[in-house]
Amino acid sequence: MSRAVVIRDAVWGDVELDGALTDLLGAAELQRQRGVRQLGTAHLVYPSANHTRFEHQLGTCHVAGRILRALRERGHPCDAEQEAVVRAAALVHDVGHVPFGHTFEDERRIFPRHDGEARMAHFLGEGTDLGRRLARHGLAEGVRAALGEGGPPSLARDVVGGTICADLLDYLARDARATGIRREYDERVFRYFAVRDDRLVLCLSKRGLRRADAFSEVIHLLRLRYTLSERVYFHHAKVASGALVSKLVERASGLGLELPDLYPLGDEGLLELLARTYAPRDPVVARLLDDFRARRLPKRAYVLTRGVGLAEQAELVRRFHHDRAARERVEAELEAELGLEPGAVILYCPAADMALKEADIPVELDGVQSLNALGVREVDALCEQHRDLWRFTVLLEARSSDRASRLAEACADRFGRPSELQLGPG
Repeated sequence: MSRAVVIRDAVWGDVELDGALTDLLGAAELQRQRGVRQLGTAHLVYPSANHTRFEHQLGTCHVAGRILRALRERGHPCDAEQEAVVRAAALVHDVGHVPFGHTFEDERRIFPRHDGEARMAHFLGEGTDLGRRLARHGLAEGVRAALGEGGPPSLARDVVGGTICADLLDYLARDARATGIRREYDERVFRYFAVRDDRLVLCLSKRGLRRADAFSEVIHLLRLRYTLSERVYFHHAKVASGALVSKLVERASGLGLELPDLYPLGDEGLLELLARTYAPRDPVVARLLDDFRARRLPKRAYVLTRGVGLAEQAELVRRFHHDRAARERVEAELEAELGLEPGAVILYCPAADMALKEADIPVELDGVQSLNALGVREVDALCEQHRDLWRFTVLLEARSSDRASRLAEACADRFGRPSELQLGPG
């Protein structure tokens, strides 16, 4: 049996782990996360954003414990078994992440999502080091129920990965710190958590009156989440670098690279695999890999915003977010039209639904209801601002930047609208 330990964390200070959690932390699947950056390619924009999934999972485990302690102080105690399951689930909740996972899964849709049933079953199953350790401590069934896709709502699921939850509260603090964004939320938010019908809610009233302090703190959390989206998660250079590494993996997948090949790898391990196995077989992979490692990022040549209207936005998403083959076909046609090498043009089209999911948190105010159903002006405005971050972008490799204007014209002809981006120096 492992002994309890105290680990010093840059965000939360001392993080205490009991013997079972210490044992889980030593699993090979969790140790792999030391090599998977939390923010993917964001370190190419924010050099200090090198924090990892390992750190985030450790922090999420700590925050889950803080939430449970706050609930206990408000008269909603968890039994020891439930608390053990919640903290263990928090510690391993991102174990399914592969290198640059959000980019591959959510943006370019090369692979299924990291929290899908099949992938979580693999990482938490009895055939893995982590799965065996979970079983040894009697945690396997509870953790799989808390993290499994499509399971029934429960307090454990809400604490670990609900709307405003341990996952969110850690990554907001950690990502802001790592990217130099000097904003933070007040930790008194922990005082507002309560349990209603085995669900985690935020209590926004006291003795029948609306709590202005609770409302303002929740809105502050949403503002911080929006700020990180605007300045970090959807920064144009972050998008470009993510699209570049995704194009690399798309090419390699055509040569036999499969999702399970990424399971044992960290970020550098993936790049080394591409260099060793696929670059010698495909000059496009070799060229794109060289660009990525040298930070020669593709440049924006053509951009459309949500201003095109909902119908046209939906059509772009249908054609180029959901249909990888259609996206690759148009990329190849544009390359041929301009006499560019394969891989020189990359289409980036995110999903249309970019609402702040955190605004959907259940709150208690004249009964339990969703925050975004209350008609709060500030919340509605933040949700709309977040939707406005959507961009349809056509990127051009840096070495061919002199043809950006020609590419913009070709895209305008093809998509029926001129670019909303004014090309020029910088």
